[in-house]
Amino acid sequence: MAALAAARAVSVGPGLRGLQRTLPLVVILGATGTGKSTLALQLGQRLGGEIVSADSMQVYEGLDIITNKVSTEEQRMCQHHMISFVDPLVTNYTVVEFRNKATALIEDIFSRDKIPIVVGGTNYYIESLLWKVLINAKETGTDKVNDQKAELEKEDGHVLYRRLRQVDPEMAAKLHPHDKRKVARSLQVFDETGISHSEFLHRQHAEEGGGPLGGPLKFPNPCILWLHADQKVLDERLDKRVDDMLAAGLLDELRDFHRRYNQKKVAENSQDYQHGIFQSIGFKEFHEFLITEGKCTPETSNQLLKKGIEALKQVTKRYARKQNRWVKNRFLNRPGPSVPPVYGLEVSDVSKWEESVLEPALEIVRSFVQGHKPAAAPVKMPCNETENKRSYHICDLCDRIIIGDREWTAHIKSKSHLHQLKKRRRLDSNAITTLESQSFSPDRVKELKESGSSGQNDEELKSSV
Repeated sequence: MAALAAARAVSVGPGLRGLQRTLPLVVILGATGTGKSTLALQLGQRLGGEIVSADSMQVYEGLDIITNKVSTEEQRMCQHHMISFVDPLVTNYTVVEFRNKATALIEDIFSRDKIPIVVGGTNYYIESLLWKVLINAKETGTDKVNDQKAELEKEDGHVLYRRLRQVDPEMAAKLHPHDKRKVARSLQVFDETGISHSEFLHRQHAEEGGGPLGGPLKFPNPCILWLHADQKVLDERLDKRVDDMLAAGLLDELRDFHRRYNQKKVAENSQDYQHGIFQSIGFKEFHEFLITEGKCTPETSNQLLKKGIEALKQVTKRYARKQNRWVKNRFLNRPGPSVPPVYGLEVSDVSKWEESVLEPALEIVRSFVQGHKPAAAPVKMPCNETENKRSYHICDLCDRIIIGDREWTAHIKSKSHLHQLKKRRRLDSNAITTLESQSFSPDRVKELKESGSSGQNDEELKSSV
């Protein structure tokens, strides 16, 4: 791999010894395919650090190719943590469990005068390590806590949401009614503590160092590096990455995992692609191919394989965009007192990796170690102070609930909304024509034209026909 070829062990020297309190927590952000693992390995080699994976799928055993785990040889070059330690049949491993285990590891790394390097693409895993944003479950045992949340998620989503509106209307206003996981989590918090989820968050925000976006930072000296690339270049790189996965034996890995863990679930109609490693990008996209292989013609099987490959490429590119949006929204667009600066590294041209990525990253981290600001300027983006990411909008026309000002603006400009609007206007026009043919006065027709033939006016129209 590129990381293996580029990493060289370099003596750090005595400068880091005794600096436990000033050592930074290095966090490498970026979309999938930007080279986060490569840079983490290189920094770990040169600075004597240890790597903590923050990837929700890499915690599970299996599917090493599709989840893009570092090789065993690379793990020997630099100590890696939080990879392949959860049984693949476990479907209720939580971010709280990850946070607790990873935080203890980070503190242990610091205690040995080493630099922890967090790398991964799972947004809420990274947030759980940077900020005090999670609520600890009651000490009733992890299994019991997870079972309670799982039981809540089995209930009807509308029932759960109505209950949340009763016990925590503020949190309900921030969540989409269809987001059953988050609704269930908020109800779980209330059931276990008797305190609403929103009240817990208010208390965290009010703590010293907290702000409107979250609680205080958990570690005092975070060094955030963001790898970003031109979107067209990244898209092409991700397509090639899927091709490389296939060449590395992806299909055999999928077949083996399906046979060992998934085949029986499919036969029992109990498959759930929403939890655990089964939700991994790249596995569920090949569902049709895997369950029909050997049971259909070679031509059909080949078509389903091509369909799975194309779906994997598309969903990978969508996920990369989502990861970048999170970085911009969480770190750049709306900075606050508990949001650390982010140092951007352009990775579009991998032939210039040494001078444009590795060396600048080393200089930035070493500046943090020495206790002064890096020469490089952090990334800054104009922020919209008036934008409300949690505003609640109802589109009666499309029968949808939209959360967030930006999402609402995008919705009212979308093709589906404009189609419904055009359809409604056409119906209104036909209704007005019908009214004019009836015995309505010109003034009443004008009034109905101005108000639109909806609601009460629709009933008036019906009664006239």
